[in-house]
Amino acid sequence: MTFDGTRALTVGDYVTSSSGPHAGELGPWSRVVAAVGIPPRSKAMKMIFVLYGLSWLVIALAFLLRASWAWLAMFVASVATLWYLPVGTLFGLIQLVLLLRFLVHPD
Repeated sequence: MTFDGTRALTVGDYVTSSSGPHAGELGPWSRVVAAVGIPPRSKAMKMIFVLYGLSWLVIALAFLLRASWAWLAMFVASVATLWYLPVGTLFGLIQLVLLLRFLVHPD
């Protein structure tokens, strides 16, 4: 998300397919954000991508370093990623299952 948002801010658009029936189209996530009133190609959405991606990187590093707050932050971030259809939804669900598994069985 950090890469795609930064690229969109500097080049003007997100990485999209350059050929085929969906050339230039954004993923299903764009309909989700449009439904809540955020234009998917707006500067605001691009900034959300950058900030959210950077937040994920900080949380992942804190989790690796076993910061006391990192498990909860990763749980919240995983839930918040479910809107990012289809990839974020899949990874968010996998991450939630793994986080809950390690909460019950921390070894």
